[in-house]
Amino acid sequence: MEPCSWRALILVFFLLPLLTQGRTRHYKFNVVAKNFTRLCSPKSIITVNGRFPGPTLYAREGDTVIVKVANHVQENVTIHWHGVRQLTTGWADGPAYVTQCPIQPGQNYAYNFTLTGQRGTLLWHAHIMWQRATVHGAIVILPKRGVPYPFPAPHKEVVLVLAEWWKSDVEAVINEALQSGLGPNVSDAHTINGHAGPTSGCASSARDGFTLRVDQRKTYLLRIINAALNDDLFFKVAGHLMTVVEVDATYTKPFTIDTLLIAPGQTTNVLLTADQGAGRYLVTASPFMDSPLVAVDNSTGTATVQYTDAVSTSAIATTKLPPRNSTSLASQFIDSLRSLNSKQYPANVPSTVDHSLLFTVGLGVNPCPACTNGSRVVAAMNNVTFMMPTTALLQAHYFNMSGVFTNDFPGQPLIAFNYTGSGPNNTQTMNGTRLYRLPYNASVQLVLQDTGIIGPESHPIHLHGYNFFVVGRGVGNYDPATSPSKFNLVDPIERNTMAVPAAGWTAIRFRADNPGVWFLHCHFEVHTTWGLKMAFVVEDGKGPNESLQPPPKDLPAC
Repeated sequence: MEPCSWRALILVFFLLPLLTQGRTRHYKFNVVAKNFTRLCSPKSIITVNGRFPGPTLYAREGDTVIVKVANHVQENVTIHWHGVRQLTTGWADGPAYVTQCPIQPGQNYAYNFTLTGQRGTLLWHAHIMWQRATVHGAIVILPKRGVPYPFPAPHKEVVLVLAEWWKSDVEAVINEALQSGLGPNVSDAHTINGHAGPTSGCASSARDGFTLRVDQRKTYLLRIINAALNDDLFFKVAGHLMTVVEVDATYTKPFTIDTLLIAPGQTTNVLLTADQGAGRYLVTASPFMDSPLVAVDNSTGTATVQYTDAVSTSAIATTKLPPRNSTSLASQFIDSLRSLNSKQYPANVPSTVDHSLLFTVGLGVNPCPACTNGSRVVAAMNNVTFMMPTTALLQAHYFNMSGVFTNDFPGQPLIAFNYTGSGPNNTQTMNGTRLYRLPYNASVQLVLQDTGIIGPESHPIHLHGYNFFVVGRGVGNYDPATSPSKFNLVDPIERNTMAVPAAGWTAIRFRADNPGVWFLHCHFEVHTTWGLKMAFVVEDGKGPNESLQPPPKDLPAC
């Protein structure tokens, strides 16, 4: 070999690690108030960079992302990067009083994290009070350069953000509910990319709405996000089937279906092929709720798929909406989900369990002398209504501060009963800031069991800092003697947010390989407000790669 070839080989040897490292991407999020006139009634809303939904954050797997958030409103704010693993960087996770104190008016905070081993669609949103209603947007994590999708490359990619809209101020809505002790008013519209759509009854004009223009026979990757506060949503495109290829930034075994179910906090990527006649086709986002006791916004957010050769004034082809209480349709979608489980993207399901936990989730009623009815609807896990501290839990953990939380969250219900039956006569819950401690790298099985104490209801549960495998689900009460025999430990779907079915249960497994304090809560914002939440403390492992990093110098103070 010629000397120059050896020099070239040595040069590649030293440069290859640098060439394959991710780049650093900088974003600036200005949290500002803006007068918004597009929907039902004009009002001032809190936004990022004056946009609803907010800007899409683009990066690649392996990139480091730095987002400087500047608070220009008279409210405390935080931003959560929903689904980002935050490996050893819990200070950047974002939930107020869990991993950080809020960013106060006039203050800044730079979120700094690396996208390790993740690619796909996630979302970012405010994580304090009900600001998530208008402070949210998409995260698109592209594969590393030169790494293809494990499905046919699309002609174009499109982000679709589903959300809710209230005519009144959302903070006033929840504050009035807390004062009365009852449930809050439901939203006035569902939106797709900030528009209610031409057939919603909440549009500024008959032509209002998001339009996706497509070319005949081309295939499009739709990155669909449910950023709604309190509603699970069915998603359909009139006359078209969709091939599901990813959920929550993890690839799936592809399957074709005409109706998606997306819970708040969940994302779904689908391939849509423009294989119909030239025309205009209605896109719908409508609510799913199979509990007759729960009020939801029954409006339908709409958009339009318009073929290039179609006349813009032609009639829109419509579709039959799913029944609001269609449990069978919801289950059909959920049961079809499987991890890709390929050599490149394996499903590393824990085969053994170190901590076997059972958490009941549901509602209760506590005394409230200051409330209109003398009582208040609350929510709880294992009958503990979580009380938020005034000091961030992660800060208290890192600095060994006493009096902020306890480590005695119960791993099992304190009293066993017929969880999906009529329930106990006593509907009162306990209050507490109680956490569950896990050693580093412990394998965890968590069964989440819905209860019928007030009434059965589905719950989208989100775990911060982790992906998990949904190994089983069922109706009725979980039976530790028989239910595990039906678990899927081969290719269960991997997610960060999953649905606990009404009057049923869901079992997940994960490995506690990310040190810090990690929030587990219902992603119905009203249930989080009522206390359906808890947190895990995961201890450090060995060495810096298994230990929580020190807090950044600009970490907000309480």
